[in-house]
Amino acid sequence: MSLNIVFMGTPDFAVPTLDALVENGYNVVGVITATDKMGGRGGKKVLQSAVKRYAVEKGLKVLQPKNLKNPEFVEELRSLKADLQVVVAFRMLPVVVWDMPPIGTINLHGSLLPKYRGAAPIHWAVMNGEQETGVTTFFLQHAIDTGDILMSESLPIGENDTTGMVHDKMMELGAKVVLKSVQTIEKGDYKLKPQDNSQVSKAPKLFHESCEINFNQPTALVHNFIRGLSPFPAAWTTIDDTELKIFLSEKEIIEHQHTAGQLVTDAKSFMKFATKDGFIHALEVKLAGKRKMAVKDFLNGYKFINV
Repeated sequence: MSLNIVFMGTPDFAVPTLDALVENGYNVVGVITATDKMGGRGGKKVLQSAVKRYAVEKGLKVLQPKNLKNPEFVEELRSLKADLQVVVAFRMLPVVVWDMPPIGTINLHGSLLPKYRGAAPIHWAVMNGEQETGVTTFFLQHAIDTGDILMSESLPIGENDTTGMVHDKMMELGAKVVLKSVQTIEKGDYKLKPQDNSQVSKAPKLFHESCEINFNQPTALVHNFIRGLSPFPAAWTTIDDTELKIFLSEKEIIEHQHTAGQLVTDAKSFMKFATKDGFIHALEVKLAGKRKMAVKDFLNGYKFINV
């Protein structure tokens, strides 16, 4: 008999995992996701989460609680009689929720735990120049990202990969690993592995002010910083007192006499910023209030004031 599963998730990242469970015949008795928001032009359009859109299309029961401790929600969740809960890119769960099913609640995390515990594991792995990351499934317990590991699988990071590129590859890998995890739970032939706390590293939430580029560093570190923050929230600097986000960059290691952060450009085909040991070429940029574009397109329409 197939397991009864409650799935919890919100963004695109979670959809392939939910799809894998549905397509492999698991009885998804409920889907918990974020509440709808108003957005679009004039803020008049109802925006549903990617997980909700998928769940509605498949005819799955959807719950969208504002408060996960709300007694009515807790009772409705309990009435679904899930054997197992699967969490992918959702929010922090109270004990009354994660401790409810008899088997427990498993979570998919976008790193090889215990490395990169926290809200932005993919970003920090790329920013730190890691050559591999991965996904981990683990059983939830009180402290965030600390539960016993069920399964993990690694994923290479290319030297020019952005967080967005790694995210998309990880999204598919995560679905496969969660499916395998659920299958081993169903068979009852799994062994849990405690996390080694001596190997812990943190991946805290990112804020706009901490995404400003410091060009007074080696070129490789600046390049990693830019690709680790791309496409969101995006690394930024300023030109002509206006914020410029850089999404794609290229390294050039070379001796020079420029001040770190100095902009060098022919105003036609390239723009690069001096670093400690070379230059960072900006390949894809976005000026505040404008759209994202290739640097040649940007230069075609921009008149520099201070270069």
